[in-house]
Amino acid sequence: MTGNGLTYRDSGVDIDAGEALVTRIGPAAKATRRPGADADLGGFGGLFDLKAAGFKDPILVSGTDGVGTKLKIAIDTGRYEGLGQDLVAMCVNDIVVQGAEPLFFLDYYATGKLEVASAAIVIEGIARACKASGCALIGGETAEMPGLYGKGDFDLAGFAVGAVERDGILPKLDSMQPGDVVIAVPSSGVHSNGFSLVRKIAAQAGLSWDSHAPFAPGMTLGEALLTPTRLYVKDALAAIKAGAKGLAHITGGGITDNLPRCLPDGLDAAIDLSRIAPLPVFPWLARTGGVAQAEMLRAFNCGIGMVAVVDEAQADAVISAFGDALRIGTLVPGEGEAKVRYTGALKL
Repeated sequence: MTGNGLTYRDSGVDIDAGEALVTRIGPAAKATRRPGADADLGGFGGLFDLKAAGFKDPILVSGTDGVGTKLKIAIDTGRYEGLGQDLVAMCVNDIVVQGAEPLFFLDYYATGKLEVASAAIVIEGIARACKASGCALIGGETAEMPGLYGKGDFDLAGFAVGAVERDGILPKLDSMQPGDVVIAVPSSGVHSNGFSLVRKIAAQAGLSWDSHAPFAPGMTLGEALLTPTRLYVKDALAAIKAGAKGLAHITGGGITDNLPRCLPDGLDAAIDLSRIAPLPVFPWLARTGGVAQAEMLRAFNCGIGMVAVVDEAQADAVISAFGDALRIGTLVPGEGEAKVRYTGALKL
C-alpha cells in the first residue's frame, strides 16, 4: 500500500470518533453500576452476575424497542436530551409488567457520520434513565454507515434484560376474578408511539416544530412533543409488592390492545372513559386531525401510560405505590378472549 492509499476515514468511517465517544460516555455508564454488574465498557460482551444480584430461582425476561419516528422531530429540532429516556423507558416498562426487575441494558446507535457531541447527549440520557430504573448500562454498539443514512440522521434501538423469581411472574391470571379493580397510571405525554400520525397532523395544520404549541403555553410544538416517556419501573415494583396481579404498559395499540394482554380468557375490562382526563396534547390531536375516539384509543395512550389489575382489598395500596394513579374500571365476566368494554367518553 502506497502513501496515497485509501483509509477507512476516506470511506466515511472515523474510528477515532467512535473511540472518543466511548471515552466520553464511560463515566455515565459507570454511574449505573449495581449489584451484579460493574458497568465497565469496552469488552466484547457485557457481564452480569445473577447470584450477586440476589436471585435464587430466576427467570430472565428480555425486551427490545426503539423510539420510532419521534426521532425525526428530535433530528429536525436538534433536541436530543430526552431520547435516551424514551429508549430505556420503552424497554424497561415492558419487562417490569411481567414482574421483572430490570438488570442491564444495551443500546444500538446507528448513523451515517458519527457526531460525537449529539451521540453523547443521547447515550448519556440512556445512562441517566438506566440509573433511575436501577439497571446497569453494560454495553452497546455505535455503527457508522455512510450511504445508508442521510446527513444528520440516526436510529436507536434498546435491549433490556431483567429477572423475576419463578413464583413472582406476572400476570397472575389464575387469581383474577370479576370485581378486581383496574387502575390507571398517567403518562407524561405522547410517550414514543403514534408519532407518524402526530407528524401528519402537524403537517396538515401547517405547523412547524418551532411553532407555538397550542396545548402547552410557553413551549414550541417540537419541545412539547419531545417530552420524555415516563419511567414506571420503581413505582411498578412497589405496586407489585402491594398486590398488583397484572400490569400493562400502554404503548402502540393503546388501552384497547394492551390491557387484554394481562387478562385471562373469560374476563373483560369494563373501563369508564369519563374517569380519564387526557393531557391537553390529546384533545389537540383529536380536534386538529379529526381523529375519532376509537382511533385515538388505539393510536395513542390518551394520557394513561400503565394499567394495573388488583383485588379491591389492595387497590388503595397499589394506588399509593404509584402516587398518582386512579380507578378507571373493574373486571367483569366475558366470553372467549379478554377484551376492553368502554363506557362514557374521553374529554376530547
